[in-house]
Amino acid sequence: MNQRIVLRTGEALVEGDASYLCAEPEIVIGELDGPVGQALATLLGNQVKGHTRVFAILNSDVQVRPATLMVSKVTVRDARYTNILMGTVQAAIANGVLDAVRAGYIPKEKSSDLGIIYSVWLDPGVLQEEKVDHDALFRIHREATVKVIQKAMAGEPTINWLLEHQNEVDHYFHRLGVDGKL
Repeated sequence: MNQRIVLRTGEALVEGDASYLCAEPEIVIGELDGPVGQALATLLGNQVKGHTRVFAILNSDVQVRPATLMVSKVTVRDARYTNILMGTVQAAIANGVLDAVRAGYIPKEKSSDLGIIYSVWLDPGVLQEEKVDHDALFRIHREATVKVIQKAMAGEPTINWLLEHQNEVDHYFHRLGVDGKL
């Protein structure tokens, strides 16, 4: 694939059985010599307390390709939360990126030329759990990573789908507010 991938976006939602077992990533993917690469470098070099940006890694010194920068949507204030985010979830995202390359969603020959900025959400409710199911948390975030990359690379949802289904899709939290439950 010789076509440039300047900037693609995606979002996904994968939920599990427990309320804290939810992944809702939002990503941008693009060439490292374009706007995504510039943003990735800026984010990495401009660290913010409570929102540390780290690369997705398989383990301490094994970074995945495409380079994937995790950015937390939640302000991190707790060591236990940090350990889950920078352990189970980080490993799940790294594995999901490689799964997406293996599945062909990201062209293997472009894997060193692309960067991903991955906005990660780990439910703060995980801190209320006495025993966190790390295997389930890993599976959910890994699955969500593959799904969000697939959607971004395929340009999903398309504008035609959105226009056709606009009035059929309810925003969950809007509906809760309308129904008086929020």
